[in-house]
Amino acid sequence: MPQHIEYRGRFAPSPTGPLHFGSLVAAVGSFLQARSQNGQWLLRIEDLDPPREEPEATDSILHTLEHFGFEWDGAVIYQSQRMEAYISALEQLQQQNLLYPCSCSRKEIAEASLSGHYGPVYSGLCRSGPTNNNLPLALRVLTHDKPIHFTDLIRGTFEQCIESEIGDFIVRRADSLFAYQLAVVVDDAEQQITEVVRGSDLLDNTPRQIHLQQLLGVTTPRYAHLPVALNKEGQKLSKQRGAESVHRQHPQHLLVKALSFLGQKPPVDLVEAELEAIWTWAIKHWDLTQVPRHDLPAPLI
Repeated sequence: MPQHIEYRGRFAPSPTGPLHFGSLVAAVGSFLQARSQNGQWLLRIEDLDPPREEPEATDSILHTLEHFGFEWDGAVIYQSQRMEAYISALEQLQQQNLLYPCSCSRKEIAEASLSGHYGPVYSGLCRSGPTNNNLPLALRVLTHDKPIHFTDLIRGTFEQCIESEIGDFIVRRADSLFAYQLAVVVDDAEQQITEVVRGSDLLDNTPRQIHLQQLLGVTTPRYAHLPVALNKEGQKLSKQRGAESVHRQHPQHLLVKALSFLGQKPPVDLVEAELEAIWTWAIKHWDLTQVPRHDLPAPLI
């Protein structure tokens, strides 16, 4: 008989500021998808980019999650403490001759690249060697144009030809910081994540991560990309765009709003219930098929 694999999901915020409504939605969706299947829900802090991080943001995120009644399994994982794992992954790719150094600046990339649906497409300018060895060098991974496709549990089929739509992408930056794409693949594999539930702003990142999973010989999890909460200008809520942090005074109110945003139709009087009762209702009634397939304006909170 095939071995049963326990559900393992995760929430992986970056400590660039306090949680806002959009990040609360991602936490709620990933948590409920795990708990509704009696699975584990892990917490990972993606603190790989110190220049973008805010002091005290990690503590603020953890305290907010606790205040809203989230309970995670095991110890919190910090990417900043996992450099050896990322170095090992780079060495594995290097041994397969899949990496090359790149000296291109953003300006050079913009001038030499075609404009694609996802931004500038890297032209492969440094594939035969960096154009300037006197500059700090990033590391890029070779890509191909065989379509990488997957079936998202919310958005349906998604396909991308990475070489022509993205180009060879960076796995270690010129400032020696590891890129998100590499770190998230290494961490999801080591934590044995079976399903990634996150915001749709990361949907087009998924083929790059699947590409790295295939190169590193690790399992590809299932994916479900939740709707992103939008501001009045139709942009994703973010700290950089002035999104307000979630208020801890009324966690029931915001939790019910997040459930409604995710299409779960909580009863009106649920907002008056204790947090434990709200979570009990939400876990029992969680239905991924009711989650909207498109991004939505954030509710007034």
